Amino acid sequence: MAKRQWLQDPNQSNVDNVISVRCEAGRHSRTKRGIIQKLKLMNLKQTNKKIRDLYRSVIEFKKGCQPRTSIVQDEKHDLVADTHSILARRRNHFSQLLNVHGDNDIR
Repeated sequence: MAKRQWLQDPNQSNVDNVISVRCEAGRHSRTKRGIIQKLKLMNLKQTNKKIRDLYRSVIEFKKGCQPRTSIVQDEKHDLVADTHSILARRRNHFSQLLNVHGDNDIR
């Protein structure tokens, strides 16, 4: 709601309000990320795994949180990022792959 107020009336108090909300959201996500990393580290310490699985887990832990994007090319080779278009593209792609029988093959 603070962002809407800032867009309608961009005075200094509204700008400060938007900045404080963004800082609070960033602080909250960093706190959550820290809690998740501590839980993963405790899980690594407690589990008795194979050495290969342990090293994989350590490597994943060191990489940290990495945001992922889903971008797919459509038939015209344009990039598509919204979920409905991605699902439609995948549905068409896999239906073309799986439906390989022509009219002559079906009895």
